[in-house]
Amino acid sequence: MTHWTIRPAPVDGPEALTLVRTYLADIITRYYGRPATPGEVDLAIAEDPTDDLVAFFVGHLDGRARGCVGFRMVSPGTAELKRLFVHSDARGRGGGAALLAAVERAAVSFGASSIRLDTRSDLVEARKLYARHGYREVAPFNDDRYAEHWFEKRL
Repeated sequence: MTHWTIRPAPVDGPEALTLVRTYLADIITRYYGRPATPGEVDLAIAEDPTDDLVAFFVGHLDGRARGCVGFRMVSPGTAELKRLFVHSDARGRGGGAALLAAVERAAVSFGASSIRLDTRSDLVEARKLYARHGYREVAPFNDDRYAEHWFEKRL
């Protein structure tokens, strides 16, 4: 049986940094259809840094750091979900749902009444996860060059 433990973590801590780099390498690889380079990961971090996240969580599966998620407040009452990631060897084992629940609770504690996110078409599993957990597609709320779907959930 698997057991996820979700804990707050410093976004600049070693576990968080490793997970964010792994996440970015994963989505860059999927986007280009070839392995991501370290330089591409560095550029992705520079273009969309995580240093403004007000909360960040690391998910441990059976004691190993296998997922992460964070959020920023974009306006009073509105949080933006960032960096939801479950390592490929841990997918399908409840980590995405556990991370979503943790980030949603934290967003409410910061005064959020809604949480939103953007994602790409090729991230099919993520879009299914969001839909299963009450996120609904909404009109675009940013012009991120990689965003193809925008979601929001009332908290």
